[in-house]
Amino acid sequence: MSTSLLLLADTHIPARARRLPTAVLEAIEAADVVVHAGDWVDAPTLDLVASRSRRFHGVYGNNDGPELRRRLPEAARFTVDGLRFAVIHETGPARRREERMDELFPDTDVLVFGHSHIPWDTETPAGMRLLNPGSPTDRRRQPVCTMMTARAHAGVLEVSLVPVDRSR
Repeated sequence: MSTSLLLLADTHIPARARRLPTAVLEAIEAADVVVHAGDWVDAPTLDLVASRSRRFHGVYGNNDGPELRRRLPEAARFTVDGLRFAVIHETGPARRREERMDELFPDTDVLVFGHSHIPWDTETPAGMRLLNPGSPTDRRRQPVCTMMTARAHAGVLEVSLVPVDRSR
């Protein structure tokens, strides 16, 4: 038995897009666990994602106001199929990120983060996996908008970066 996950961050609705793309909504409904690493911007997007998720974990980001900060933590922790996850919006500069995260999250197997809108998949010196799904609505300097899907099974996580078509 395995568990499917959807990793999202930086949706920025309605600032960067009017709505979540259809592919994101379909992925939410298909996933066993949905993770959002902050910068929602509006509460209705949180409500939509949480209501369509079987299991949901999310945090607030630097662009999220008082209502979202009341409803979401700055950091979240949970376990899926023996893997210890943490979620946070910002990790600081890319330089020495892996070493800093090892210090801040010593009991974590997978850290999901956002903020940069740049997809990221690396491993720290201590073996923690760092994942940034990019943004499904604001590609910034990236060629396309993105999200990540993952499958957890017996302590192993297989991850795919998925391009998102914002037009549908």
